[in-house]
Amino acid sequence: MRLVVQRVSHAAVRVGGKTLAEIGPGFLVLVGVGHGERPEDVEWLAGRVAHLRLFEDEEGRMNRSLDEVGGEVLVVPQFTLYGDASRGRRPSWIGAAAPEEARHWVERFAAGVEAEGPTVRRGSFQEHMEVDLVNDGPVTLVLERGA
Repeated sequence: MRLVVQRVSHAAVRVGGKTLAEIGPGFLVLVGVGHGERPEDVEWLAGRVAHLRLFEDEEGRMNRSLDEVGGEVLVVPQFTLYGDASRGRRPSWIGAAAPEEARHWVERFAAGVEAEGPTVRRGSFQEHMEVDLVNDGPVTLVLERGA
C-alpha cells in the first residue's frame, strides 16, 4: 500500500459535479493498493496516519496530531500511485491491484484510521473524481509499507 498524505485546510471530492465528501483541516490521503497487501501493513499505516504529528504547536513545531486539532481525514483511492513510467511514455498499471481487491483494502485502511478516533470521509471507486484541496504548508508525505 502506498499513501500520499497531505495536510490540508480544506479538501473535497466531487463526482459528476456533486460533492461526495468534504473536510476542513486534516489530511487528504491518496491510497494506492498493490498486489499482496497484508492486514498488518494496512493496520500499521492506518495507525500511523491517525497519529501523525504534522500540525504546529504554540512554538511552530509540527508536534500536534489530528485529535489534538480536531482534524478529519479524506481517503481517496488512487490506483495511479502504482503507475510505472520507467519504460516508454505510457505508464503501466500492472503493479496496481484489481478494483475489487483494492476496494477491500482501502476500506480496511479507512476503517482502521476511523477506529483510532478521527472522522474519516471517503472518495469513490471507479469514478472520475475531482479533488479540490488547499495544501497547508505545503506538507506532504509519502508512506509505504508492504508489497
